[in-house]
Amino acid sequence: MGNEMRKKMADTIRFLAADMVQAANSGHPGAPMGLADIATVLSEHLRHNPKNPKWLNRDRIVFSGGHATGLIYSLYYLWGYGLEIEELQNFRQLDSKTPGHPEYGHTAGIEITTGPLGQGIANAVGFSMASKFMAAQVNSETAKLIDHHVYCLCGDGDLEEGISYEACSIAGHNQLDNLIVIYDSNRITIEGSTNLSISEDIRGRFESQGWEVLECDGHDYEDIDKAINTAKAACKPALIIAHTTIAKGAGELEGSHHSHGAPLGEDVIAEAKKAAGFDPEKRFFVSDDVMARFRCAIEKGELYEKEWEHSKKTMPLLEQNEALEALLNPDFSRIEYPTFDKAEATRSTNGKVLNAIAKAIPSFIGGSADLSPSNKTDLKDMSVFPKGKNIYFGIREHAMASIVNAMALYGPVMPFSSTFFVFSDYLKPSARIAALSGIQHFFIWTHDSIGVGEDGPTHQPIEHLSQFRALPNFYVWRPADGKENVVAWQVALEMKNSPSAFVCSRQNLSVLPECAGGEMAKGGYLIAKEEGATYTLMASGSEVQLALDVKVKLNEKGIKVNVASIPCYDLFIEQEKSYIDSVIAPATKKIVIEAARGLEWYRLADEVIAMDSFGASAPAGQLFEKFGFSADAIVAKI
Repeated sequence: MGNEMRKKMADTIRFLAADMVQAANSGHPGAPMGLADIATVLSEHLRHNPKNPKWLNRDRIVFSGGHATGLIYSLYYLWGYGLEIEELQNFRQLDSKTPGHPEYGHTAGIEITTGPLGQGIANAVGFSMASKFMAAQVNSETAKLIDHHVYCLCGDGDLEEGISYEACSIAGHNQLDNLIVIYDSNRITIEGSTNLSISEDIRGRFESQGWEVLECDGHDYEDIDKAINTAKAACKPALIIAHTTIAKGAGELEGSHHSHGAPLGEDVIAEAKKAAGFDPEKRFFVSDDVMARFRCAIEKGELYEKEWEHSKKTMPLLEQNEALEALLNPDFSRIEYPTFDKAEATRSTNGKVLNAIAKAIPSFIGGSADLSPSNKTDLKDMSVFPKGKNIYFGIREHAMASIVNAMALYGPVMPFSSTFFVFSDYLKPSARIAALSGIQHFFIWTHDSIGVGEDGPTHQPIEHLSQFRALPNFYVWRPADGKENVVAWQVALEMKNSPSAFVCSRQNLSVLPECAGGEMAKGGYLIAKEEGATYTLMASGSEVQLALDVKVKLNEKGIKVNVASIPCYDLFIEQEKSYIDSVIAPATKKIVIEAARGLEWYRLADEVIAMDSFGASAPAGQLFEKFGFSADAIVAKI
């Protein structure tokens, strides 16, 4: 394609983005205009099918700088993903398909929700890792069903975020050679020049992490094309440092930080259009020749997918076909769940459940942030990523969670991540994105309370249950024994559009008696019931047995008591009122016992016996005694 046409295509993107921000009187025109030339050339390289955004072997493109939605939506409109011009005109307006930052599941073609800077880089690493796992399962020397690339567009802000260091380190270590990050190096942040805050050697940083590093003029079409071709041929992840000018083509605002997050103004846009040979009076204009060239993506994409389908049908090895089908269609009925008849820590029972699932479900994969022996997340005899199922994320909690978010959205991969519950603080932004986007990410968090013991208050997660129970569409399971652990996983595996967290104990917990009524799979149930009860005691995890011990002591005083185990508060409060009332009788005095902050329980309880400090360093038994979590202390409070 000639560079004159490329420029016309790039200018079309620029002015669509500028018009969108101007019409909304809100948004970010600078990055889209600076990236327009790169996006135009990248369009020539992408293997994707706008008519089937879920085609498995498509190239993935992640916009880590999610604020550049003027660029993103312009591309999806021009490529033919079904986004209409009216949606561009309704940019950032209520109920439009063009919200302020790209949202997975809301706009066709968007691979993952981005906006919090740095997340997208880790997401791109996750897509690449998922593809490497898939390729190891189904590719052969003669038939490579999974052989696509993962592209990520990022900016200075993304690379300043700590998550980018974690993620890029993992990528280099695993030699993810299908990953290409294009760094929009315009040397501008909201406050001004990047000289105000960063002076590191980006090339040296990435080379030290095992990346191929290339550079190009981000406005020279031939230079961009050459850099992308070289990156595609690299045998390691590739960073293209594209030297660009923010708001390229925007006249007096070109190169200015003032163009980052505000409309350019009608006069500036009109002058810019005139200088580029566009009609300054026309808004949201796309010429027929430009549209025809961008829409070639449809015809090319359908051809790519048909060729892929043909290669799938003619795979020479039966094992490859069977492997692909098993990955695409997990059969949960094949899982042989373990049974439990003795006291065990729920981190241990959870580990046994994990292994049972992994043995039966080929797509089940995951790992820990350097804590698998403590988290009990080792998948026995299942080897190491990419050929095997055990991923060693290293001490990189935030990148781990963001990587797993992308792996879960890749398609036929069911991933989990794991760390100590207190370190969920390090990955909260990714957990929030999982909930917001409806990602089936399995979070495993162990060492769940003051039961951690001697490690002390720095490692005792007091407020964390309340924090994650507050997240919409996020289901926190705190099982009290192995039976509850099994049910938690059975429910979570069927929740395709929600993340689930398994919060497990370090210390051994007794096997609970058979439930007295209700359904464990509804998040809460009666484990002990008495007619005419005065009290209903509610608890989760390690405090359920404590509640049963309190019941015994109250019974000795002639007081009748019901005990409810609520392993998943989030699921329980979604139930019909009639079910909730059957578990927590309205006529009883309702008391919660939980070795955590417990503020959310006031929705259900009259009184909450909980933590009001950060814990202390001592053996677990002594801590439960000190902070009032003994049967005698609770009976005295009641």
